[in-house]
Amino acid sequence: MAKAGIIYNDLKPFACRIATELKEKFQACGWQVSMATGVGGILGYSRPGHPVCFSAIDELVPAGFDQDVKFAIVLGGDGTVLSAGRQLAPCNIPMLTVNTGHMGFLTETYVNQLNEVFDLLLEEDFSIEERATLTVQVVSGDKVLWEALSLNEMLLHKEPLTGMCHFEIEVGEHAVVDIAADGLLVSTPTGSTAYALAAGGPVIAPGVPVMQLIPICPHSLASRALVFADTEPVGIFPANQQQLVLAVDGNAGCYISPGERVRIHKSPYAARFIRLGSPEFFKILREKLGWGLPHIAKPTSVELP
Repeated sequence: MAKAGIIYNDLKPFACRIATELKEKFQACGWQVSMATGVGGILGYSRPGHPVCFSAIDELVPAGFDQDVKFAIVLGGDGTVLSAGRQLAPCNIPMLTVNTGHMGFLTETYVNQLNEVFDLLLEEDFSIEERATLTVQVVSGDKVLWEALSLNEMLLHKEPLTGMCHFEIEVGEHAVVDIAADGLLVSTPTGSTAYALAAGGPVIAPGVPVMQLIPICPHSLASRALVFADTEPVGIFPANQQQLVLAVDGNAGCYISPGERVRIHKSPYAARFIRLGSPEFFKILREKLGWGLPHIAKPTSVELP
């Protein structure tokens, strides 16, 4: 019996209803369906003075989502997609992302297109695009205290986000650099259109095998965004004597105490997105962010010199 998965945002009644309807539709076609909410991919925040608790990356896979699941439908906005990515990447399940949110930058289709998309799924008439992810770890000595899978970015800053921090940063085998800034961000190409874009970083096409490092409000004109090969791991050593906050994809994080460090490398797990047509990154940039649109009307009847 063929098997599909559904991950949905249970805080949205609309997404819950569509999830139930899809389950019944698959079952009517003789498919087995596993269902889960996106909550399982939200790692939560630790608190000062409390032990750092976390689930290892490969322990976030929902019950029933195994090698027999041909694909999963994700119903929600970008936040649900990021959570589902953490849940599905370790088990290599491709996901069709359906926008029931607002921006939907990471989503492939809309609810009103599901009827025509359904037949394509049954026939497996689609392609798969892989997006690189990062393994982010908090380390003390040789002990891993916390880890998470990141599709977008890792952010390290004070709490609240104010005041200068000092970071010693090691990229691969290169010399250690010292940066003073309000925070530090390490992003994937997918994350280059999220927080990294707002922080002044470049837009990077998804297939380019790089990471980028961006100081947030740096205290030097020379400290600018750096793009480097994703084969090079990153080590970050906060030089502050206060606790810092680490956040991953905007919805998970932990505290970094003095003496602890952050270790980042390209993950062996990739987020696998179902594409119903040829991937059109520039079209998405144009539709969602207005990239490449003319800022003034072009004259059609004026004779130019």
